[in-house]
Amino acid sequence: MNNNFSEIVEYLDGKFKKIDESFVKLPSIFVTKEDLKEATERLSTKEDFNNLLTAVDAYAHKADAYFQEMVALSHKVDRHEKWLQEIAEKLGVKLKY
Repeated sequence: MNNNFSEIVEYLDGKFKKIDESFVKLPSIFVTKEDLKEATERLSTKEDFNNLLTAVDAYAHKADAYFQEMVALSHKVDRHEKWLQEIAEKLGVKLKY
């Protein structure tokens, strides 16, 4: 009968060792105050977000102005091409493309 108790004691001892190992790992699983403080310091603020929005808005404004200039330039080139065609017709010159 003494032998049966030793098996149970060994079995329970193994289980308790596993539980002890789990408790040792707990601090690495949970967040500490220092970890939380570091994380909150790295968070973006409303000011950071506003700065980003301002930069994107400025870029969008510049892009819009650039595209408007390109449209105007395209119309200007088309107008010059038309004038060249008219001049060539009056002079009797055939233009090659």
